[in-house]
Amino acid sequence: MVYPWREKKSMPLTAVQKRAIREIVAYVRRENLSKGFHLTEMHLASILGTSRTPIQTALAHLAKLGVVRRDPNRGYFLHVGAADLADVAKEWMSVAEDPLYQKVADARLSRKLPDTVHESDLIRLFRVSRSVIRRTLSRIQEEGWVQRQPGHGWSFLSTIDSVEAYEESYVFRMTVEPSGFLTAAFRPDTAECDEIQRLQEFIVAGGYSSMSAIELFEANARFHEALAKWSGNRFILHSVRRMNQLRRLIEYRQATKPRLPRKTHAEEHLAILAKIKSSDLVGAASLLRQHLDSARRQKISSGLL
Repeated sequence: MVYPWREKKSMPLTAVQKRAIREIVAYVRRENLSKGFHLTEMHLASILGTSRTPIQTALAHLAKLGVVRRDPNRGYFLHVGAADLADVAKEWMSVAEDPLYQKVADARLSRKLPDTVHESDLIRLFRVSRSVIRRTLSRIQEEGWVQRQPGHGWSFLSTIDSVEAYEESYVFRMTVEPSGFLTAAFRPDTAECDEIQRLQEFIVAGGYSSMSAIELFEANARFHEALAKWSGNRFILHSVRRMNQLRRLIEYRQATKPRLPRKTHAEEHLAILAKIKSSDLVGAASLLRQHLDSARRQKISSGLL
């Protein structure tokens, strides 16, 4: 089969629009939607947690790529089914939202940037304007791995960039995440739980072999953030989101390297969700701790750091 998106170049898109394209493709794949399925802007905006504006642009771009077709009177419909989207998913999951962000991350993780840098140094190194480097540094600051110094200086903070750091991060997660089940405020969101379960079932059923490393990481991050959100404890949620941001930095960098099988991880996620649905929160906490410890041992022994 000849894929239309293989024959056309991507148009300039904003980071939000690129993210919307990736998330729409990921949604179609995890729900295993068929050719002809009606994709409405309102529904997509709701499930992706964004406004309709980037959804409109994303759908228009996907129409130009031949992934969807537009009916002037009814909206957008899938032109190909989920089974035929492996190539487009792989292509768009590898598209960087912010190429400069990735360059800074790569330079920092490879120790090419010192602990403290000045904007003028980064401007010369990456050949960009001050406004551009500041925009990227502001994003990095929001993610918590750099902080601004007086004047034009910036200091990088600790990240998960070594075996020791990964070990420490998992010890921290094994302490914090399971405790969320034991709070009096723990309340699972039924609709969200069902949606996450479908995604994990999709991974177990074969999605792990066709999904990109980034898709798999985001599915994993979504699972853990949902559990933290259901705890009703804002500090647990903040901690889990913070750890996912630090993990995302190195996981995205490793997207083209050999990766660990994710089928087992998804099966363990489903076992935890089953405990939650049966109201066995102590059992869920125990399984989550075992899951994190197993992931820790696999990651440390894999040699992928």
